[in-house]
Amino acid sequence: MEKDILSLIEKESAGFSKSQRKIAAFITQNYDKAAFMTAARLGSTVGVSESTVVRFAAELGYDGYPEMRKALQDMVRNCLTSVQRIEAARGLLENQDILSAVLNSDIDQIRITMEETNRDDFNSAVDAIVRADHVYIFGLRSSAAIAGFMGFYFNFLFENVRVVNENSVSEVFEQILRIGKNDVMIALSFPRYSKRTIKAMRYARDRQATVIGITDNENSPIAEIADIPLCARSDMVSFVDSLVGPLSLVNALIVAVSTKAKGSELETDFNRLEAIWAEYDVYEKSDI
Repeated sequence: MEKDILSLIEKESAGFSKSQRKIAAFITQNYDKAAFMTAARLGSTVGVSESTVVRFAAELGYDGYPEMRKALQDMVRNCLTSVQRIEAARGLLENQDILSAVLNSDIDQIRITMEETNRDDFNSAVDAIVRADHVYIFGLRSSAAIAGFMGFYFNFLFENVRVVNENSVSEVFEQILRIGKNDVMIALSFPRYSKRTIKAMRYARDRQATVIGITDNENSPIAEIADIPLCARSDMVSFVDSLVGPLSLVNALIVAVSTKAKGSELETDFNRLEAIWAEYDVYEKSDI
């Protein structure tokens, strides 16, 4: 299967029927909208039946329409502006219960992430983090929320963790200035990919640090640069990035690292923390 669906359509166009040419023309000219349409909606838009759309996907060599739509989504996801995302979401969510649609989509993201995550890469990432002299966690824009979550828990486990904060270009690189051979950078980015994250990963690679990339697919620029790529499905919903898959993957990383690095010491550490929290009145006390 060719990676570029538009090239595939052009290659197969000579054998298309009249109805299939209508579908092909619409996709070629409006691929940003077609990527988020159901087969029924695409058929209605171009004036053909839903079954004709499904057969068109099969004609291109896809197992079904969902696979063809995913190929379109993969192609356009990093190119869409926020306005285009909102327009695409209107077609995807029209006449649906938005709560159910969004939550069901998030459930799918976690399921697909679980099925597609490479266990060897996951275990290699855990080993690299446990062995590292210093761990730098780098996530900008919407990925900053996951980076902060990871840093919060890693700071319970290690003394050598630094979450890189987004301020200016120079300040980002000042924070990773001393990264070196025995260190690990964990970089997180999802469409639309952050240029500063990519540049920081290259800097870390040049300094011979181990770079773990957490991103949405193996063809992303984050995965291409990383020594250890970890992929978590992150399909968008409107202008919002769905980060439940990545967050669940990060959660698994935290648990695996804590088990390998601390073992039985973990309970001792948290007993000390509980005593500190109680002494300094950190949490609201329960009457139960």
